[in-house]
Amino acid sequence: MACPTGRGGRKPDILRAELAAGRSTTTELTTKAAGLAYVRFGRQRFDAAAAPDADGLLFQYGTYAFSGRPMFTVDLTRQFGISASDADGEHDQYVQVHCELRYEPEPVLDALGCFDSWFFHDTEADLEQWFATMQEHLAILLERAPSEIDVYEQPV
Repeated sequence: MACPTGRGGRKPDILRAELAAGRSTTTELTTKAAGLAYVRFGRQRFDAAAAPDADGLLFQYGTYAFSGRPMFTVDLTRQFGISASDADGEHDQYVQVHCELRYEPEPVLDALGCFDSWFFHDTEADLEQWFATMQEHLAILLERAPSEIDVYEQPV
């Protein structure tokens, strides 16, 4: 399955390259390979605004109907704070780079419910432990290939 072009610029392209590195030309991208690509992307440091939540990773999942029909969706997100200025002075804005892995709904996935967890760089939190916990949550999906993958960037 080819990763769609999505929306956005440089950072989504870096994530797409990590996803491409996680599979061969003869195999589909598994959840485990996508998670490892997200880990590699999450370890890279980028310029971000000087704020405590300026460079964060979000891991979330649940069954949603964002594209019209319900799908179990794992959303691997990286949020970047960017400084901007307006008529009243400076303020912070955020851009998120998403990698959404979507799976056909089934009772075992619906039973997982919903979950979300944030990690922020430059805090006391341990990135490797956070990644390990993320993999534990995805254990049931690690060897599966998602039905759909979408990588895109959006302002928030």
